[in-house]
Amino acid sequence: MSTTTSGGPTTRDRILDAATELFYSQGIRAVSADKIIERAGITKVTFYRHFRTKDTLVVAYLERQAGWERQALDGVRAATGDDAEALRRFARAVGTETCRPGFRGCSFINAAAEYADPDSPVRKIVAEHRAWYRQTFAAMAGQLGVADPEQAADELMMLRDGAMLTGYLDDPSRVGGALERAIFAVVDAARAGSPA
Repeated sequence: MSTTTSGGPTTRDRILDAATELFYSQGIRAVSADKIIERAGITKVTFYRHFRTKDTLVVAYLERQAGWERQALDGVRAATGDDAEALRRFARAVGTETCRPGFRGCSFINAAAEYADPDSPVRKIVAEHRAWYRQTFAAMAGQLGVADPEQAADELMMLRDGAMLTGYLDDPSRVGGALERAIFAVVDAARAGSPA
């Protein structure tokens, strides 16, 4: 039940746009439904028609973010046809993202920090997205001839997480290059350890 106004975004999308901006900039727990309602320019009835609870909205926000991230990395892989180049572009993209004004780290790490219960719907979305990253990194590492793609994926995931935190807490201008060097240090070391 998402209505559009003269070809513009649906009401649901307007709510998600408002929530995305507010959750990311202020934190999920700090943002009330009333703030989102005001930012989206809707009524409470309209809000609750689309999202029965705030947690339902948080899950939708994270699912949307996951979709964007997956589309971006899958798109780079498809466009280059070369996982080494895709990893280089991924590192550069993370570096670019961390330099964006208002960057506050990874939406998923931030959400996990606010939802301690690993069985909550929010943490389940975080876990699913992280599993997707690991599977994708393992597939990429396998294509690059790494002996143990699963281990390499764990290491690449740690590098990605560290880059996101470093971009928020330290000098973001150094993140892209450092991440690229670290990714290929892992890949090269894993290849060197491959049986001949």
